[in-house]
Amino acid sequence: MQVEGLHLPPAPPRVRVFGASDLHVTLGFLGSVQEAEAKKAWDLVGTFSSFRRVTGTFDWVKPLGNPRKPSALSAIVGDGSEALSEMIAEARAPLLAAADVPPDDRPPLPHMTLARVQRRAKGAERREALRWAEALDVGEATFAVQSVALYTWSTDRPKRLFQIVERHELSR
Repeated sequence: MQVEGLHLPPAPPRVRVFGASDLHVTLGFLGSVQEAEAKKAWDLVGTFSSFRRVTGTFDWVKPLGNPRKPSALSAIVGDGSEALSEMIAEARAPLLAAADVPPDDRPPLPHMTLARVQRRAKGAERREALRWAEALDVGEATFAVQSVALYTWSTDRPKRLFQIVERHELSR
């Protein structure tokens, strides 16, 4: 995923900002599954008719996760939301089922996580993180989705959170 025009001010303590290589929109979160289950889900990627290249913008930043202790600070997709919602709606249930993961019945919410509040953040640090996120202006940022990828945790976590295991280029 290419993101242009995204400029974040320094984050407060206990907030980990994602690097450019970690930015993505999630179609289906598999969680802690074995490699074989993830590969079963990945084998379906070429079968979805809604998968296409998408460009768009972001509207605002919203904290996601537990409402009392949100952990993900995410840019909500504006333009491009309908296309990404279609992709999530078509792909999520089959991907999760193929990986033997319980279904996720929430409506699609296309977003890109920009940062995470660390688990060990105290109440004041968490409130500071939420104020920082609320003040972020993502209105000038644009994105281009040109591929779908299967991610796993990075082996070099201090440098990046995720690494791509497989990539499927979108042809249209």
